[in-house]
Amino acid sequence: MKRKIVVAITGASGSIYAKQVIEKLLQMPDQWDELCVVISDNAREVWKTELGETGIDHYNVKIYEKTDFNAPFASGSGQFDTMIIVPCSMGTLGRIAGGISNDLITRAADVILKERRKLVCIIRDTPYNLVHIKNMETVTLAGGIICPATPSFYSRPHTVEEVAATVTDRVLDLCNFNIQTYRWGE
Repeated sequence: MKRKIVVAITGASGSIYAKQVIEKLLQMPDQWDELCVVISDNAREVWKTELGETGIDHYNVKIYEKTDFNAPFASGSGQFDTMIIVPCSMGTLGRIAGGISNDLITRAADVILKERRKLVCIIRDTPYNLVHIKNMETVTLAGGIICPATPSFYSRPHTVEEVAATVTDRVLDLCNFNIQTYRWGE
């Protein structure tokens, strides 16, 4: 079954995760019908700082600004079934937990949750304070998945990209994509 996916990129550190998720999804177009990206202003700056690239405009995806409430995933009738927020800042997580839809990212997350669809938030900030933990609990109880950007080392990664892939592959697994990746016990 093909799906409609939205990838949201916030200003938290971890642009490599967003880049890998988008690139991996683009490598499996047979598993989705529509792929859209929404990016915050801060995320654009962090992307430049961390990756040394000018931005994400070169990807063959529809890119929405955080103020574009005409985006199809801003409404449940758009029938987007999966939203990946990568990386997910604690501010964004807090607004989602509080039901505050003040931009397209938080509105889309609200829609995904109210429609009982899949929301995966890849949080990267550490350490957590009690407010962060309570917000993670609230989003989890509402049906979202909190996936900390915590790499694994079972596969013995050698590069930064391989380390990051242990997180992005896990994210794509959580979203039920059929991917080739290291599997425990193989």
